[in-house]
Amino acid sequence: MGSLWAHSPGPGRGRWHSLVDHLRSTAELARRFAVPFGGGDVAYWLGALHDVGKAACAWQDKLAAVAPIGGPVGIDHKSLGTRVAYERGLGGFAGAIFGHHGGLIDTPNLRDAFRKRLADAPGNVASAERELPGLLPDLPERLDRLVPADWRADPLVGEMALRLCYSALVDADSLDTSAHFQGLAGPRVCPDVDFGHLYKLFEQRRRAELAGRGGTPIGSLRERVYADCLAAAERDRGVFRLGAPTGAGKTLASGGFALRHAEKHGLRRVIVAVPFLTITEQNAAVYRRMLDDGGEPVVLEHHSQADFDDPEAGRWARLAAENWDAPFVVTTFVRLFESLYARKPSAMRRVHRLANSVIVLDEVQALPHAMLAPILDGLRLLVRHFGATVLLSSATQPSFWALDEFKGVPCTDLIHDTPKLVTDLRRVQYEWQLDPKPTLAGIAGQAASELAALVVVNTTADAKAVFDQWRDAEPDGVAWHLSTRLCPDHRRRVLEKVRARLVRGERVLLVATQLIEAGVDVDFPVVFRAMAPADSLLQAAGRANREGRMTDGGRVVVFAPEDGGQPPTYRMLVGCTGRQFGPDPDKADPDDLAALGRYYRNVYDLLNLADGQHVGQRIQQARRRWEFETVAEGPMDAGTKRRDRKLAFRMINYDGISVVTPQGAETPELRHELEQLLEELRQAPVPDLAKLRRLQAYTTNLHPSALRQPGVAALLRPILSGDEVRRGALVEWVGEYDDATGINLDPNLEQFVL
Repeated sequence: MGSLWAHSPGPGRGRWHSLVDHLRSTAELARRFAVPFGGGDVAYWLGALHDVGKAACAWQDKLAAVAPIGGPVGIDHKSLGTRVAYERGLGGFAGAIFGHHGGLIDTPNLRDAFRKRLADAPGNVASAERELPGLLPDLPERLDRLVPADWRADPLVGEMALRLCYSALVDADSLDTSAHFQGLAGPRVCPDVDFGHLYKLFEQRRRAELAGRGGTPIGSLRERVYADCLAAAERDRGVFRLGAPTGAGKTLASGGFALRHAEKHGLRRVIVAVPFLTITEQNAAVYRRMLDDGGEPVVLEHHSQADFDDPEAGRWARLAAENWDAPFVVTTFVRLFESLYARKPSAMRRVHRLANSVIVLDEVQALPHAMLAPILDGLRLLVRHFGATVLLSSATQPSFWALDEFKGVPCTDLIHDTPKLVTDLRRVQYEWQLDPKPTLAGIAGQAASELAALVVVNTTADAKAVFDQWRDAEPDGVAWHLSTRLCPDHRRRVLEKVRARLVRGERVLLVATQLIEAGVDVDFPVVFRAMAPADSLLQAAGRANREGRMTDGGRVVVFAPEDGGQPPTYRMLVGCTGRQFGPDPDKADPDDLAALGRYYRNVYDLLNLADGQHVGQRIQQARRRWEFETVAEGPMDAGTKRRDRKLAFRMINYDGISVVTPQGAETPELRHELEQLLEELRQAPVPDLAKLRRLQAYTTNLHPSALRQPGVAALLRPILSGDEVRRGALVEWVGEYDDATGINLDPNLEQFVL
């Protein structure tokens, strides 16, 4: 056969893509990505073999036939490379080749899967095999010697290694293919960054920003926290813990630690992950101020509401988001861990970036309990075997070392003396109203007697009930409401107005669900918090006297509302909280570190996280068997022949309804623009992703229980063609949207908060 091609030029474009060039380029790039975690040779041969099936005569003929229209070839090209890699000693690692388009499959099914494909077209296999010596003359007879010994010794280490190698392969393949179709000389990969320069820039800008703020009573304590973090950055790679109280400057301190540690150890990037979008946006803005200098951007903000179509974000942000090819990434827990335990190439291209990186998990107490086993084990493996450093940051540090997955994992505390810091930074006094139980109206009245007060409740219905007590009694601009009944842009505007009033010393009342707690920077003299899990109580307390300006301290009133609700998942957690915290002499305040440790251990025991039938342990069992489909999509149900997604790895166990609210727009003109956008999406045969992203700032979630109310379904209008009102749908809210409280539902039926 003459020249062999990997890709046609496409309709009216450029040049043909040589198959041997594509194989070698993909192999070299995959090796470059995998060398930092010891998998360079394995990744190289996965890349070199991934498309050898394209050498088949039938595949080449079909490529030529469809080239004028750019259509798909539709002939298997992955199975031959899979078989060669498998039989020459790579075993299950050959699954990376078999899944480089469709995704990783359960490894116990791999051999039968590729053999069946090969048996279906023996002529294709034979013609491609004839070309193999010419394509890869240096292909070794045995590849098993290239696999590091520790990858073979422990199935969990091997499973993680395969995830990283697969990520390196599919990212390299995608980059080389994209470069061809864009007419580039080769794949574009950002050069390694000089973390020494970034650290110096960060230090310089941090000092300038703090000088501009003026002193506060806790400024010196924040400096102590920062100094402790920088000192700890000199230590060897591993697991670190930052347990400073709220308001201690953890965002800047953890950023300084990460940059200095990356410089010290030659690490590749910093990845900061947080639980909530509000914190992602807030932290990314802080790090941009510290690190972006007008040239190539440094900080990539990657989450579901990041606007990559904004001209200011540019092409760099869109491309970097695909594979985290940026020095400093700010993302969400969901994006990080659901990428790590995914199986499809689009989600996993970025996973190889975790090796030899500093991974900062902010507000780590918000990691879902059900997924702690695979999350902690994944972190343990990334640190012990793949060169990462992990920093766990939280004012309410969970007792992860009580769980089997973290037992024996060495840990360094960044703060020299955490108990002393907690005492020095204590800015509030706790009061308890548990018996007798007050009503929500009573709490609203108590709050209204203050110049400024925050009330945090457990459900959207309770938030509306408190606000309704204030609505008519208070002058305009005093009372505010914040919950997921408001779209994100509406919430942002509420927080801006509340912060402005606080700064000016004006009267302001705010009622919110727990979305106000973690990382949202507001400073009230008084906070009322409905009884909740212990970490939520302490997080709410962090919104009181945040800057320490009140000489007598702020007040935090913990109350058990007689007529309040709570999510079903709270019942057990609140019970554990009541056993450790309260007004009785034998109980503690929520900032007692020893009591907080007992609380977490009690929670883990009651949740049976170590039980073999627990979802987290079942995921771990699937990982030991290298069952990638089972981890990502759940085990196959023998009766229905469908995968049980309740047993899959999921960071958010919530099948809500995504509701677009153009009524939440700031101006009538913007509302009209959004309504036009919705109609364009309805008319389009294929939804425009840029238009969908435009709607994200006006999209909130309803719990499916809302559909039980008669008439609510009629107020939810499907947006995408063929869709219907159901769990997971994208719909428009055409009912009432209150300027203060957002979507108006019967509060007795919408009792949950996201």
